[in-house]
Amino acid sequence: MNKEKPRRSYKKELEERDKLLNEYKEQIQRLQAEFENYIKRNEKERKEVSDYASKDILLKLVNIYEDFQRALNVSNECEKKELIDGVKIIFNNFEKALKEEGISEIKCIGEKFNPYRHEVLEKVEHEEADGKILEELQKGYMLKDKILRFSKVRVSGGKKNG
Repeated sequence: MNKEKPRRSYKKELEERDKLLNEYKEQIQRLQAEFENYIKRNEKERKEVSDYASKDILLKLVNIYEDFQRALNVSNECEKKELIDGVKIIFNNFEKALKEEGISEIKCIGEKFNPYRHEVLEKVEHEEADGKILEELQKGYMLKDKILRFSKVRVSGGKKNG
């Protein structure tokens, strides 16, 4: 009889451990499902942000587009000076919109060549020091602190020896 009591207590203890193990297993499965749902929600939110992040700038561009349409529609009816003044206003609005979005021009004329901001298209002999930017062939732009487009430049290769 003494042998049966320990067996029963082991059996009961095993059953309790199995029950506890099943509870842990179910808890882990719930946590895993919650985590997978979190990842799906996070991906959906990230896609929405990505899809609509440019909404504000696009709205500004649409407004400028419509300004150009209006200018073209009245171009035959107005004087050349009035048309030029209207286009200047549109240009200033466009420039303002770019600045509001953090876009700025890269200054380069007279600067020393910087490979992180400039792209050399031509190197020419010149009195200026080697690597000095002589001409900007295409403007470069920054978006806040990142390069949006490199400036394409002509640089001095220094004086020819001889």
